[in-house]
Amino acid sequence: MVTFLSGGTGTPKLLAGAEDTFSPEETTVVANTGDDVMLGGFLVCPDVDTVLFLGGGVLDRETWWGIADDTTNTNDRLQEIAETADLGTGPRYLDETAQTAGRDIAAWRRFSGVGEFMLIGDRDRAVHLTRTGLLDEGYSLTEATALLAETYNVPWELLPMSDDPVASLIETPAGTMHFQEFWVARNGEPAVEGVEFRGGESADPTPAVLDALAEPVVIGPSNPVTSIGPMLALDGFEEALESTTVVAVSPFVEDEVFSGPAAKLMAAEGYEPSTAGMAAAYPFADGFVLDTDDGTALDRPVVRTNTTLRSEADSARVARAVRTLLNDLE
Repeated sequence: MVTFLSGGTGTPKLLAGAEDTFSPEETTVVANTGDDVMLGGFLVCPDVDTVLFLGGGVLDRETWWGIADDTTNTNDRLQEIAETADLGTGPRYLDETAQTAGRDIAAWRRFSGVGEFMLIGDRDRAVHLTRTGLLDEGYSLTEATALLAETYNVPWELLPMSDDPVASLIETPAGTMHFQEFWVARNGEPAVEGVEFRGGESADPTPAVLDALAEPVVIGPSNPVTSIGPMLALDGFEEALESTTVVAVSPFVEDEVFSGPAAKLMAAEGYEPSTAGMAAAYPFADGFVLDTDDGTALDRPVVRTNTTLRSEADSARVARAVRTLLNDLE
């Protein structure tokens, strides 16, 4: 058995070609929910859904977001109405009182649906509406995710990191904004002064997640701050990692990041934006998979391979390196 910790793209790209090395029937994926948003009344779980759609064979692998060849009729019309009414198509937060009223799972991350600043496909929207309806009926996020995973024939066990709300908020000179505003609406351009995982101090990993963390853990080349950070903010999560074998794949080649805002976010949190900084952010990790061109010297075991993840063959190669290191550590 093995457990993968997953953010938006790094770990899913690793999973895409890992099945010959890590049997799906013996694999659990714990997905970050700090990026989740309530948009126009329905809950969007971007990192959960990337794994859901990957496992179901429908993921758009050009964007690593949403469903391939999905239509966007509803999103297009929402934007047309907002523009015609001169309302704009940028993020529109609901007021402070509304942020924590009603659905507990939506706290601190509620946006109006006016203009719909995130591109939501029509089939994708059906998933979000179903999830939200199940939550309204009393299902937990874990239970709703399991039902959706069954519908999509996902081969792994897919678990949200918590049934409690945690919101990844980015502190910028322009004010505090949700990660989705920072990354989607503003293209990651604002300067970052800090990151807050609001709700993390009172949220817990589910019993299923804690059980999964008793197995060897793999952290793909994910953003250490906003993909893995929300998980580490949960009570008992890091302690569980300290008690098991953990292998992490670096999202850097020395100080060059493969993609995304990891470098900017790590610097804001006081970490060197590099492989060395990633290792410092993961003191619980027992070993690391680095790129063959990465000469970083670390104080824990290292296996090197080409860590590029552009194809399933790439993913399979990196997965084999992860398995080699796990075997060595165990």
